[in-house]
Amino acid sequence: MIKNTAIFIMAATLLGGCRSDKDNSVPEDAEVAKYSIEQFMDNENAWPNGYSPDLSTVLVTSNRSGIFNMYTVPAEGGELQPVTQSDSASVWGISYFPNDKRILFRMDDNGDEVYKLFVKDSSGIKRLTPAENVRTTFYGWSQDGDSFFYQSNERDSRYMDLYEMDAQTFESRLIYEVKDGFEAADLSPDKQFLSLVKPVNTNDTDLFILNLETGEQKQINESLSGNYSQDFGPEGEWFYYTTDEGAEFSYLMRYNLKTGEKEKVAEKDWDIMNFYFTHDGKYRVMMINEDAKNTLEVTDNKTGDQIAFPEFQNAYVANISFSRDESKALLSVGGSHTPTNAYSYSLENRELHKLTEVLNPEIEADDLVRSEVVRFRSFDSLEIPAIYYEPKQASVENKVPALVWVHGGPGGQSRQNFSAFIQYLVNHGYAVLAVNNRGSSGYGKTFYQMDDQNHGDKDLKDCIAGKDWLAQQDVINPDQIGIIGGSYGGYMTMAALTYAPDEFEAGVNLFGVTNWIRTLKSIPPWWESFKDALYKELGDPYSADSVRLREISPLFHTDKVKKPLIVLQGAKDPRVLQVESDEIVEGVRANGVPVEYVLFEDEGHGFAKKENQIKAYESILKFLNTHLKKESDDPDMTEQKDVSAN
Repeated sequence: MIKNTAIFIMAATLLGGCRSDKDNSVPEDAEVAKYSIEQFMDNENAWPNGYSPDLSTVLVTSNRSGIFNMYTVPAEGGELQPVTQSDSASVWGISYFPNDKRILFRMDDNGDEVYKLFVKDSSGIKRLTPAENVRTTFYGWSQDGDSFFYQSNERDSRYMDLYEMDAQTFESRLIYEVKDGFEAADLSPDKQFLSLVKPVNTNDTDLFILNLETGEQKQINESLSGNYSQDFGPEGEWFYYTTDEGAEFSYLMRYNLKTGEKEKVAEKDWDIMNFYFTHDGKYRVMMINEDAKNTLEVTDNKTGDQIAFPEFQNAYVANISFSRDESKALLSVGGSHTPTNAYSYSLENRELHKLTEVLNPEIEADDLVRSEVVRFRSFDSLEIPAIYYEPKQASVENKVPALVWVHGGPGGQSRQNFSAFIQYLVNHGYAVLAVNNRGSSGYGKTFYQMDDQNHGDKDLKDCIAGKDWLAQQDVINPDQIGIIGGSYGGYMTMAALTYAPDEFEAGVNLFGVTNWIRTLKSIPPWWESFKDALYKELGDPYSADSVRLREISPLFHTDKVKKPLIVLQGAKDPRVLQVESDEIVEGVRANGVPVEYVLFEDEGHGFAKKENQIKAYESILKFLNTHLKKESDDPDMTEQKDVSAN
């Protein structure tokens, strides 16, 4: 639900509303291989969590077992060895301990987002944080590795206080007690300074530096702007942050901790999304959101020279992390048609080792579809960017159905990273246009704020304009275009079926908001510092805004829905409660409209277990085949079908 501007995004570029000359099609006499959902979900989802202290192994989190567990792999490549074998709740690796081979990780209860921290050592597993109704998130390791920091709402469910825990005794102490809408951001290596942010709205934040020794607190920004803490310099003199003060895009600044002097460090034509120094300051790392393409710059901090990394065919480096001694880096490499693999790279001898092989060997890489970024004009001539996937079998003679895909948020961004679900839909003959409607991240703060207190109106019209763009493509059947989305995207699906009931032929709602008043009143308590900012964008449900919130909530207007609908929901979702989906299904069914409902008792805001993903995505394809592609009805499908997946 929260607008997240610090996301890394990946895509190719296409100017204007035209198509590129890229050709995904296949020869007329060639068959397009079709793969089952089981085959697509056997594409492994894995990422590295860091090197062991002796650099001999790498910790990896992977869902190869069906849910996420931890594994280790030799740093020069080899077989993954299981560390945990959970068959219920997912296990998410954090890192090795810096000075030994113990492992720190987190778990929640099947998607409820109430995380706990655990340690795995030779004797077994030990929980480090309280079990009952306390959310804990890892914050970072101390410079010497003898302790780590975490945030917890143990004191007050509304506030994520900052603690330090000894790595040997596991005793903890309070570092900073959160209050007055502040959030702890970054801690200096010497633990003297703490940066604090205070959200004003979903774009703008006030930024402060707190001297933990003296208690003195200074505000960094001088005007209303988007300010984000990035890192403290290794020399102990400078604090680095990004801001969009006086500009559309975020640029990098630094603040002198002694004198208060401020300097601009770097500015790009797009948002600088992330910046940090490696452990001892040898390298500085910058990530730029370059028109829906993730650009990485690593610079030698002493010489100012940029570090060159290996080039990968049809893929690029999406993320990077360094060993504590700064001699090696873990690279996450992928693309829209290439699942993301992990590599270990030596900066000293330039050796590269592949650590994972995540593509299911039953799937031919050439059968996957590369996406492209397109642009089209909306109702008011505003240019809207989108990511387009065209089936290889699509042609003028063989027109295909299509889906407008709406991202989560509000304020997220569709990215050109690999999605097994999208590839599954495209492989089965559906074009997908992932629309970055107004209010999306990455296109300047003016564009970002265009949907404030205007949800279900102009953002919806952007999605309809996306449908119109699809209808103009000579390989798309203009009478077979639906809409799909999760969370905020699920809301947009319901808004489309409610407020523009003749525009789309079918809707797929994945855990979407349908009653804004209830959702805004029931946001998780640990979002307290962000609540007022969220209310400024969407409206305060405890004020006169509730009239408008009711008007834009599809739940109260279900009598207008007349196109087929499928709804999918996790029972443990803390952001969009199950009742949101229960009631929209009941309301739409009263119209006699075909509605299907798939409920997972052991999932939260999104589906993490392969078994559930298979059930969800297969159900969606069957629904679309019947109600959008207009194939003969599946004998197992009914118009009023409920599926309890557990």
